[in-house]
Amino acid sequence: MEIHFTAKQIKITPAIRSYVDEKLGRTQKYFDSIVWAQVFVSVEKRSHNAEFVIHAPGQTFRALATAADLYSAIDLATDKIDAQLKKFKEKLKNKHRTIPVEANDGLFFDSLKFDVVEQVMSLMTPEEAIRAMDSADRSFFLFQDKNSHQIHLVYRAGVDDYRVVRPIKKSGAAGM
Repeated sequence: MEIHFTAKQIKITPAIRSYVDEKLGRTQKYFDSIVWAQVFVSVEKRSHNAEFVIHAPGQTFRALATAADLYSAIDLATDKIDAQLKKFKEKLKNKHRTIPVEANDGLFFDSLKFDVVEQVMSLMTPEEAIRAMDSADRSFFLFQDKNSHQIHLVYRAGVDDYRVVRPIKKSGAAGM
C-alpha cells in the first residue's frame, strides 16, 4: 500500500512515518486490495489532528481524530478506520452469503432457530379446528376446510379470540 503524507505545522519524522506505516499496515487484514492512503497530520494550538483517507477499489474510507499528542491522534484515527473497514467487510459478507439447501428439508438459514411441526391434514370446519388446536395445546392449527377443500390456518388472537386465515387468489387488477 502506498501512503502519502501531508503535514501542517509539524515535521514528519521517520519515527512518525514508521508508526503510521505500522498502524495502517493492520488495514491490510481486512482488504488486500487497498490501493493507497493519504495521511494528514497537523497541529493547531494544543491539539494534534490525524486524518486518514484510504482508497480501495469502489470505496473510500475517512477518519479524523484529535488528541493532546500526535501518537494518540494517530491511534484514534486508526481505530476509527479499522471500525469502518470491519463494518464494511461484514456488510459485504452478509450481502454475499449463500443459503444452504438441505436435500430433503428445503431451505434452512444458519442464524435462525426453529422446530419443524408436522401435522396430519384433516377435513374439518373452523370450529372443529379450534377444538383440535385447544386440545393439542397449540397456538395455531392447519386444517383442510370441509366445504372448499383448501388449506386454512386458525390461530389464537387473544384469550377467547381466534382468527382463520384463508388463501385467496390475487386478481390482476387489485393491488396490495
